[in-house]
Amino acid sequence: MKVRNYLILGLFGLFIVMLLMQSCYSVRLRSVEGTYEPAAPLVRNDYYRNMEVIEIDTVITLGAIDKDFTYLIKKSDRCPSGKLHTVEYRNTLGAVLLSGITFGRKRKVKIKYVCMKSN
Repeated sequence: MKVRNYLILGLFGLFIVMLLMQSCYSVRLRSVEGTYEPAAPLVRNDYYRNMEVIEIDTVITLGAIDKDFTYLIKKSDRCPSGKLHTVEYRNTLGAVLLSGITFGRKRKVKIKYVCMKSN
């Protein structure tokens, strides 16, 4: 009986550790044409250190009959050209679990994108 309790407690602990680990992957798409929109103050120290990055971190809710979701990039103050230079999509373990628990109806999305410089 004690061995069974330790086994259940160990499996539960392993499950919690897996949830806390931020195992993730990211996919980055970059254009070879054009130049990126430069950042005014240089505050980043990563791949995007000289670029004006726009970040989206939200949960998308899809209906039962929806097959896909489209996010439109328009001309704005943050993206004056409306054209994309670099797009990065990041998926985490938490996002996969949320999608699995809700049967794909809710999806956590983390996207970074950089606009092209206006001509």
